[in-house]
Amino acid sequence: MRYVIIAVAMLGAFSGTANAAAVGVPMPHRSHPHRVTIGDHVAELALDYRGRPYVYGGSGPDGFDCSGFTRYVYSRVGIDLPHSSYAQWDSGRHITRADLRPGDLVFFAGLSHVGLYLGHGRFIHAPHTGLNVSVASLHFGWYASTYSGAVRVAGAGHRYRPPHAHRGSGRPAALRHRAFFHVERR
Repeated sequence: MRYVIIAVAMLGAFSGTANAAAVGVPMPHRSHPHRVTIGDHVAELALDYRGRPYVYGGSGPDGFDCSGFTRYVYSRVGIDLPHSSYAQWDSGRHITRADLRPGDLVFFAGLSHVGLYLGHGRFIHAPHTGLNVSVASLHFGWYASTYSGAVRVAGAGHRYRPPHAHRGSGRPAALRHRAFFHVERR
């Protein structure tokens, strides 16, 4: 019986961090540890499209341009964004780089390129012709030098409620923690 109690305690202590810790990705600090926002969920959904090709004018799911990618991922949670990086700049509240949260839109080269912030200085985007949807860093090369600003999409800060969540369970469904594998350097 003692071993069962210890095993259950260890499972509870490590259940949300095991995958992330195994790959060296620090877990984000949240003031509300069980509050998953729509932005958090959108960032998770976006990772499902890594490897999809860049297609000029594409809005998915088989190919994307940069604004078509962010538009498509947000549409999966019922938020409609325009298919233009310039127009997406007006889709919410402008925020500082220090205030970035998963799901925020990040802009580069004026407003000519947009991606979706994942956390830990990384974002996912549809780069340009010849490349696929991929994860990149805000801290290196072209992206660091051409960073223009960020927008928290209207509604992205609201609590995410999974379609089939049980009311009264005390916790929303946990995010599947994924490693942010390859970081493209430009």
